[in-house]
Formats: sequence, structure tokens, C-alpha cells
Amino acid sequence: MDPIQPGITAPVPKMARYLFFSLLPEVNPSAALAELGSLTDGRDTVVGLGSSVPAVLGTAVDGLRTFPPRSGAGIDVPSTPNALWCWLRGEDRGELVHRSRRLQEVVSSAFLLDDSVDAFMYGDSRDLTGYEDGTENPEGDDALAAAVVRGAGEGLDGGSFVAVQTWLHDLDHFEAMSEETRDHTIGRRRSDNQELDGAPESAHVKRTAQESFDPEAFILRRSMPWADAAGEGLVFVAFGRSFDAFEAILNRMVGAEDGIADALFKFTRALTGSYFWCPPVADGRLDLRALGL
Repeated sequence: MDPIQPGITAPVPKMARYLFFSLLPEVNPSAALAELGSLTDGRDTVVGLGSSVPAVLGTAVDGLRTFPPRSGAGIDVPSTPNALWCWLRGEDRGELVHRSRRLQEVVSSAFLLDDSVDAFMYGDSRDLTGYEDGTENPEGDDALAAAVVRGAGEGLDGGSFVAVQTWLHDLDHFEAMSEETRDHTIGRRRSDNQELDGAPESAHVKRTAQESFDPEAFILRRSMPWADAAGEGLVFVAFGRSFDAFEAILNRMVGAEDGIADALFKFTRALTGSYFWCPPVADGRLDLRALGL
């Protein structure tokens, strides 16, 4: 059985909190990471590490890199690197608050909290536009094949790479569109989630059809909506055995492949973009051997 953090392949929870940390300058994070690893089994809290962490420890994780910024016609997808990412999964917002406080305390000697985003399940796991999210997600063995590192050796097998972006929606603009325009923007009918054969090439479904790439670009999405006083949108979370599939999809979305930009950019934009390596687990804790810990 793959020693992947169990929360990665589990269904999306009712509620979540995402914590994003940077490294404090001139601090060795080994002790903080060791304590975090002993408290985390990857089930209720999924942990990812940015490329700056192995760099400061003098090690390397093959395949881990910094999120690449992307631009297209009127489109900017930013890169906002972080050193540590924690995805807290649960059913009770109060419990998530107390768990996040505990995690902050555990890593405070080496990491500074940059941002915290609360998210939630909407309906039967829909985006706030009302469209089903993750319809084409691989399942079962296919999900593991897409998301889990295999054949890389001890301390790496069972790991996963994750791309995380916070997207801000303009829901007023989206709802002002006609029903047909909205459906053609997504490439599916909102009423029954059926894919539209006659959707334009800019439709999100056509831009991101994972089987249409060579090689096929399958990722395991675990996105959730967010909303606060600043607005609302989606925390996009995509796990993969590498970042290659995600980057192929993103390149096509911004029009780098054929000059056609994803119609999603008519009503939403990415505020952040980060890459992380999610270590495997062993004996009920994070396996940090790849970092020499």
C-alpha cells in the first residue's frame, strides 16, 4: 500500500483551513519539522514543503521546484512561493481554529504564518458558480497513479507534489452572463453537469481535458470554495506524481499552446501560486528521511 498522506486521496471535507508559512531568516528548521512530523499523520492535516526547505537543509527533493509565473493576453498567473503549507481538514470550524493555533506554535521557531484561508464544501462539492468541481477526477488506482510518486526510493515513494492557487471570482459578472454564455464558459450545463458537444474551444472543459494532452495530463484535484470580507472564490489544489501535468494544463489555459485562453479568465483570476512536496508517511508520522531528518 502506498505510504501517501491519507488526506490526499480522501474525499473533500466539509470544512478546511489552509496555512501558508515562510521560513524565518538564518534559522535551521530541523527541530520544528521533526516536531511537526511527529504530530502529523497526514490524515486530518496534510503537510507540504516548498523548495526553500530542502535548500536551507542542504538537501534536494527531485522534482520539487518553484511555481512558474504565467502570462497571456490580459492574463497574469502569479508565483507566490511559500516554505510550508498545511491543509487542515475537518467538520468543525472551532476545532480547525484550535488545531491551526497548535500547529503555528509547533513551527514558530522556524516558520512565520503568511496567510490563512478558510474553505468549505458547497452543496455536493461545487464551485461557487454552481458548477460541479472535479468531475473528471481520476478514481481508485487511477487516482493513485496520477498523484503518488513511485520508484524513486525510500523516503520519496508515497510522496506527492501539489500545486495550490487561490482564485478570486467576480460572481456578479458571472451571474450577469446569459445561461448559455455561462455554460459555454465552463463547457458543461449547470443544470445537469452534461458536457456540451458544441462548446467553444475556449471552454474550460476543453482547455483542461486531461486525456487530450500528450502525454495525458491527469491530476487529482481537491479544490474547495472560500469566502470572506475580501471576496470569494476557489482554493485550487492539484496533486500529482510530478508538476508536469499541472504545468501542461496551465500553459493551455493561458493560451501559450495555441493562443486560445481559457474562458474562466473572464470572471476569475489567480491571486497566488505555490508548489509543495508532500512527504510520505511511515509509522503514523511524516517520513522526512529525504530531508535527512
